[in-house]
Amino acid sequence: MEKSFGSRRHGSLSPEGILREIQVNLLECKVCFEKFSTEHREHRPQNLSCGHVLCLECIKALSHPLLRKLECPFCRQLCSVDSTSHCQALSDLQELLLSQSHTSLAPPHSAKTGLGLAAGLTSTALHLCTTFGGWGTLINPTGLAVFGSSGTIVVVHDGENRVVVFNPQGRKLHSFGRRGRASGEVCFPVDVAVTPCGHVVVTDAGDKAVKVFTSRGNHVLTVKDSLQMPWGVDTDSCGHILVSDVQAGTLSQVKVGYAQGVTLKHQTAITDLQRPKAVACCLVTENTAVMEHLSDDTYPPGKLHHTRLRVFTKDFHSLYQTDSFSLTLQSTVRLNMSSVAFDRDGDLIVIDSNQGMIWSLGKLQSGPALTPLVGDHLVRPAGLVSLKNTLVILDSGDHTVKIYSTNSDAGPII
Repeated sequence: MEKSFGSRRHGSLSPEGILREIQVNLLECKVCFEKFSTEHREHRPQNLSCGHVLCLECIKALSHPLLRKLECPFCRQLCSVDSTSHCQALSDLQELLLSQSHTSLAPPHSAKTGLGLAAGLTSTALHLCTTFGGWGTLINPTGLAVFGSSGTIVVVHDGENRVVVFNPQGRKLHSFGRRGRASGEVCFPVDVAVTPCGHVVVTDAGDKAVKVFTSRGNHVLTVKDSLQMPWGVDTDSCGHILVSDVQAGTLSQVKVGYAQGVTLKHQTAITDLQRPKAVACCLVTENTAVMEHLSDDTYPPGKLHHTRLRVFTKDFHSLYQTDSFSLTLQSTVRLNMSSVAFDRDGDLIVIDSNQGMIWSLGKLQSGPALTPLVGDHLVRPAGLVSLKNTLVILDSGDHTVKIYSTNSDAGPII
């Protein structure tokens, strides 16, 4: 079930962050994701007898027309429509916030030339176009990938079938990878990637393996050699699999014969990493980025989660690096990097899951150029893919996929 607002540690949030938490976690319906409104009757917040709050429109849609009862989508308690009441406290809170002067949730950093995605996608230019999934359809999702040729979206989560496939508009197409350790099953998925030839690659921490499937879910191959705790995964332009091992502290490259279903070569490319998790490969430069989660004694103590971003060349030579502590010293932004991706121009994008923000760091060689990309409607982003002036973001906080674009009426994301 989604994490409640009250369970978050407010001590680590700025006033702007607390305001964002209120807007996202309290002032929108967690079924339809529409903001509550006192002006539109259908979107008024209504109390169920179990204590959860939905908009009036969703209560009508979920209730039986004759019995006038509905099962709460969060706690499954049976509630009577006749016993619902208007949630005056949320309406008052919303009116109070609307009466205040609003400031941008993201600091006013200007995008430098050459920032690629950041030049076209800033916090003021992006629009939330589509939200789909939600509790039940997705359960604690952890990884996201997109087929570049079709825009088909693949998500791994904790459901009975661990891999779910959606079309670009968010309609569920099919699912596969039943819970388990047998061939073709997935025990505990962490991340997912897609190859240029259309295969789906899943890291299974529960089975300590990397598992390869066709796009329809047929099992092709399981790789276990030398893996202790596989975590992040991506593929390069040749279809070679790059996988981090959080326990061994390594990054491995696996070359696969997909037609034959065999491992052609499995080599440890980098060995000196500290708890590496997210992995991203740039299709423009063929550089590889790895997000390390450092021990508490690596940097001065504080409330930041110490993470280090390291970028390597195609041949896995160290190119440059930065870390959350250094970025905080260099700017007024308290940045807690948690994951990484590349945009289509080769710029680095990082996720701040604690603050619910997406940032561009630019090319990073000449120093990070922090540019906010998304700061609205995100609870706890866990993964993203950049496509054609569009960001596809996995939000583990409310179990959804959210698509942001420069065009508020954006069509397919390919």
